[in-house]
Amino acid sequence: MRFIYIIGFFIIVEIYAFQLIRVLAKGHWWKWVYLAVSILIFLNVVLQFYLSPDRTQVVPVRDFAVTLFLAFLAAKTVFLLIMFFEDVVRIVEGVISLSRKHNSTDLEGMSDTSSSFLPSRRSFIAKTGLALAALPFGAILYGAWKGKYNYQVREYELSFDDLPEEFNGYKISQISDIHVGSFDDKDEVAYAIDLVNKQQSDVILFTGDLVNNVARELYGWEDILGRLKAKDGVFSVLGNHDYGDYVNWVSQSEKRKNLEELFQIQKNMGWRLMMDEAHEIKRGTDSLHIVGVQNYGGGRFPKYGNLDKASASLSDSSFKVLMSHDPSHWELQVKDHPKKFHLTLSGHTHGMQFGVEIPGFFKWSPVSFVYKRWAGIYKELDQFLNVNRGFGFIGYSGRAGIWPEITVITLKRA
Repeated sequence: MRFIYIIGFFIIVEIYAFQLIRVLAKGHWWKWVYLAVSILIFLNVVLQFYLSPDRTQVVPVRDFAVTLFLAFLAAKTVFLLIMFFEDVVRIVEGVISLSRKHNSTDLEGMSDTSSSFLPSRRSFIAKTGLALAALPFGAILYGAWKGKYNYQVREYELSFDDLPEEFNGYKISQISDIHVGSFDDKDEVAYAIDLVNKQQSDVILFTGDLVNNVARELYGWEDILGRLKAKDGVFSVLGNHDYGDYVNWVSQSEKRKNLEELFQIQKNMGWRLMMDEAHEIKRGTDSLHIVGVQNYGGGRFPKYGNLDKASASLSDSSFKVLMSHDPSHWELQVKDHPKKFHLTLSGHTHGMQFGVEIPGFFKWSPVSFVYKRWAGIYKELDQFLNVNRGFGFIGYSGRAGIWPEITVITLKRA
């Protein structure tokens, strides 16, 4: 169904784009070159997915085809938006002009109809649109070349009135959405894992989507991911991709076997997978609780998690750090839960791997139309939510403007 929507959107965009290009070309032959290139890029994407349907495997040719398609689509979308707004202005100008002509009808009841209803398109606007369209085109290509491994460490200091004294200054490193089946450069990933360890945090928390679809994606990556070390351990939860829900399994037993293998690999790497449960970390007489729930998301995403079960053994006043993959869970259940979860760590959105961020001033991504909270720190009712931008990538084999993230959060007593 998603492919039908994409094809439909592509056809609508292409029809409008070609009409604009045809007008701008003014009879020149290059409009047919443009149309041929656009169609070939689209057909190449369809062909590559037909030849390589297994998305659990890295296929460079297929990834490049997707990147090129997205780059052209993003460029055309920007160009069309600019030209669409100009068309709206032209229609308004045409209506005003037509109205004035009717009001100035001469005594014989005749009006001047020699000029066209719509004013002609402005060449300057079209050239500006083409120039601006080049920006997302170049950004997406750069994101596939360099951006996907442009790891950023984002540091936050969060204050709490009721943080236990012994945990003042406690450091948490969070990573999310590894999507190991998409990686094509072990050296870059190994560098990022070492970068996580260099933060020397007290605990490392991974908030889901270790794989794209199946456990075998982890083969050959266990040693690199198993390097993650922290004094209080490495904890993880499941994301929507980890369950194998997007695979056409021969049987349910095969699907369960895949999930069990994913559990075992994480255990072998020294990670503790949290399945609707809590873990107590002690410092002297003080305690901090790590709570991990299975995936629980809004819309079409699965709801496996049981927050009540995970927090059943905890008091309302105990200090809690919750790991929940999908940030929509915070809105659906977490922030109004009577147990009070002081800090929730999520991922899932990836920031759509494309957007614009000027730290402290501006932050935008197309995913903001879907998720109210999609990247960074949010606070409500004296509770914090951090949405990690993701460690890996999926679909588009790159990142443009929304870089892969390692979050370091220091807890402070207010």
